Amino acid sequence: MSERPVAPTAPVLVLETDTGSTLMSPGHDYHVGRDPLNDIVLDDERVSWHHAVLRPGDGHWTLQDEHSTNGTYADGHRVHAWDVGPGSVLRFGSPSDGPRAVLVGRPASRRPSAVSMPALTGTFRQPTSVRPLPARTVRIGRAAGNDLVVDDLVVSRRHAELRALPDGTYEIADLGSHNGTYLNGRRVTRAPVGPGDVVGIGHSAFCLAGDELQEYVDTGEVSLDVQDLTVTVDRGRRTLLDHVSFPVGEKCLLAVVGPSGAGKSTLLGALTGQRPAGHGTVLYDGRDLYRDYAELRQRIGLVPQDDILHAQLTVRAALTYAAELRFPQDTAKAERRARVEEVIRELGLEQRAGQHVHSLSGGQRKRVSVALELLTKPSLLFLDEPTSGLDPGMDRSVMHMLRGLADDGRTVIVVTHSVLSLDVCDRLLVLAPGGTVAYYGPPEDALPFFGFTRWPEAFEAFEGDRDRDWAGEFRASPLHRRYVADATAQPRRPRAGPVALTPPPRPRGRGAQFGTLVRRYTAAVAADRAFLAIMVALPFVMGAMARALAGGRLTRETAMNTLLILCVGAVLTGAANAVRELVKERAIYRRERAVGLSRSAYLTSKVAVLGTVTVLQAVVLTLVALLGVGLNAPRGRGVLLPPLVEVTVAVALLAFTAMTLGLLVSALVRKEEVTMPLLVLLAIVQVVFCGALLPLHGVPGLEQLSWLVPARWALGAMAGTIGLSRIVPGKPTADPLFAHAADVWLLDVGMLLVLSALFGLAVSRLLRRHEPAVMRKEPRRWTRKEDTAP
Repeated sequence: MSERPVAPTAPVLVLETDTGSTLMSPGHDYHVGRDPLNDIVLDDERVSWHHAVLRPGDGHWTLQDEHSTNGTYADGHRVHAWDVGPGSVLRFGSPSDGPRAVLVGRPASRRPSAVSMPALTGTFRQPTSVRPLPARTVRIGRAAGNDLVVDDLVVSRRHAELRALPDGTYEIADLGSHNGTYLNGRRVTRAPVGPGDVVGIGHSAFCLAGDELQEYVDTGEVSLDVQDLTVTVDRGRRTLLDHVSFPVGEKCLLAVVGPSGAGKSTLLGALTGQRPAGHGTVLYDGRDLYRDYAELRQRIGLVPQDDILHAQLTVRAALTYAAELRFPQDTAKAERRARVEEVIRELGLEQRAGQHVHSLSGGQRKRVSVALELLTKPSLLFLDEPTSGLDPGMDRSVMHMLRGLADDGRTVIVVTHSVLSLDVCDRLLVLAPGGTVAYYGPPEDALPFFGFTRWPEAFEAFEGDRDRDWAGEFRASPLHRRYVADATAQPRRPRAGPVALTPPPRPRGRGAQFGTLVRRYTAAVAADRAFLAIMVALPFVMGAMARALAGGRLTRETAMNTLLILCVGAVLTGAANAVRELVKERAIYRRERAVGLSRSAYLTSKVAVLGTVTVLQAVVLTLVALLGVGLNAPRGRGVLLPPLVEVTVAVALLAFTAMTLGLLVSALVRKEEVTMPLLVLLAIVQVVFCGALLPLHGVPGLEQLSWLVPARWALGAMAGTIGLSRIVPGKPTADPLFAHAADVWLLDVGMLLVLSALFGLAVSRLLRRHEPAVMRKEPRRWTRKEDTAP
């Protein structure tokens, strides 16, 4: 039996145009035209949207005209299909002065830069800068005094060193940078570097190639290639995403639509790395996003559905505080301010910069949310339902803003329920129930493909005809071959090994973050006039009520009720301050945590500001109620301090503990609306279990339960100070916690501090529930189906 001859493979060629070079490898068609999603984009009016295509054949390449208006020319002749190779000169739109392209052979090793970067990019890109390999140590950083200056605000002033070793090899050493130094996608402190290795610093990547050191700067014009993403839950019994594949070109605006339950949010989590898919690959400009996530996460921006802004701040203030948190600690104030002003101009917010966020329209607030993400210059920008709740005019305004962001050199992906402005998008992805791709391509071709004239009809069909194989119909269509199969720039890359996701680097230390958060929160509280008025009025009102009960001196008839009013006032004051604070900022916290916010800095900033306010309120409450009132303490003295001071300490500690309890409630609930009923319930529980209305000592169950009620210990401390059992003899006041003794008073006060610490610890643990999976303290390893395949 004779062997079948093997067809020769088409050669690897480089297509050189005035705008750059493209490495053409066999196994992939290369489309030419004005469409930004083409492989070779020619921005010339004479060039058609889809002008021509270069296809590999048996040992050669073929240039085929795509019915263009002005024609395709090879070596001076108009052609419809023509074999081309090294040396061929191509013209598009005109035989004499149309956009020109030349085919050349693959570059030799003299220029290994552009072709020796498979780990960095799948496209042929020229390096931003090339320099001889150093014979000494090269310091890299943002400051002008470095040997290699990287003009990028996410890079530290003295970031890293590339060191030449005596044996002729090299190593990279991080200099304590805030955002980290990466080698082949992994964060390193010190590691050897060899040919083909990629060192990532900020938006720049450095590669040793031959005798050169080459720098590649991620300017935002990146592609995304999604390959077979599959997500299952319930141990594989339910599929949320089912082999989703599609390419996203440079400067592309992609809209993702589909009925509820089609997997849009799941897809967003998989593409951003917040919740990696169990199967499949996401290629960021040729790099495996999951494998290199530690480095690439800094180049991804995410605008969630809820606004990630403090409504009480002005636009400029909100962006300024965000810049403090996201940029390295060594970034100068002037540098941050300049970047904030640059983003304000880019989003057209100059007239709104001094306006408070709460006074903006829905569309303007969304612009500010986008501006916040643009501070760090992400190349990929994801938005979750950015037009939700907006009227049609605002809907279109937001979509046109996103169109402009894509045209400026970003890849923008928007998940939306709205179909009003799909025409401004380059590509449309339609997900059917079950997480399958029902359509991917130009928006204008979607409805004709489905056979409907309006989108409501299509969505009704998705819901009503669940047995229809929407994905199979699309895979069998010419649209799939053109916009998915032929347009995919990268070869299939199965994942090898589990995905290790670690928390992001912290741009600023906990102390610096704490300072910024305290200043931001103080500014937000100070700007909320309604909240301020309530905080100021509440202690005076409650204190006046207690003063009216106390009269000129605490007596048998007035003492218990006066202390009870002080307890209720302290609980309401402290809990009311905090009960809404975490739930209303949940979207802000989740996003900031994903970019490096310290949980402890966030929580302690809340405790510091609210605690200071609460303690001041408690002091005012106590002084208004008792200043000048005869406390009738035994022998006119307190247990350890003057009676009024001891009562003030007890009320202040009770208010502070109630504040931490309010934070606990805020961390538990899902909606801000339920906090006020819970606040009332909280006050009732304090009254019932404080020991003023019914005896608790010696009652099994009730006594132990009362130990968790802060008012129980505060009332005991105040009762011990004034000797309540002497003033009001009887069974309730015979409680041992009411004794006028130093050890009992210290126990009462100490238990308030213990409860505060316990509530704070519980809040910290509960905050973890609302964080992205990648923010767990320990590295998460996501095992993928490929890892367990035989």
